[in-house]
Amino acid sequence: MRIRLALVALSIFVASPVLAQSTLTPKDRAAAFRAAGFKFAAGKWSACGDPGTPSYSPGQIETVRDLNGDGRPEAVITEGGTYCFGMTGTGYTIVSKQADGTWKNITGGTGIPNFLATKGVGGWPDIEIGGPGFCFPVERWNGKAYVLNRHQYDGKACRPSM
Repeated sequence: MRIRLALVALSIFVASPVLAQSTLTPKDRAAAFRAAGFKFAAGKWSACGDPGTPSYSPGQIETVRDLNGDGRPEAVITEGGTYCFGMTGTGYTIVSKQADGTWKNITGGTGIPNFLATKGVGGWPDIEIGGPGFCFPVERWNGKAYVLNRHQYDGKACRPSM
């Protein structure tokens, strides 16, 4: 399971096209965090309300890339800790830079987003939401929001156990 989570996390970094984090100006970084619902305090970006537990890791921009092919960057922002995210230990938010320069919250939740080759409306990639277990939800963009499309494990359909 740890190997699978490591591979999912690694896939976020090696997928192309990838823009270096340094391509975001400090103003864009701050705007992206604010669009994701994060607040800056004590030198850290945070959103989930963790009171300072040992497992907590503050918000960070994991990757910046053009997910939907519109020429503008999207940022994957993560925050960690079991207080907020249970056994998965990670939460994510995806924000997108708009044509007017503002940032918009696209989706987010608990888990590790893995961008797939399959696509929804407007070229947005399907997202497999990884975490503990063996049957992961896959969300697809419908033109307004990411919604549940299917469940899969290693690319094959599965049924989540309840």
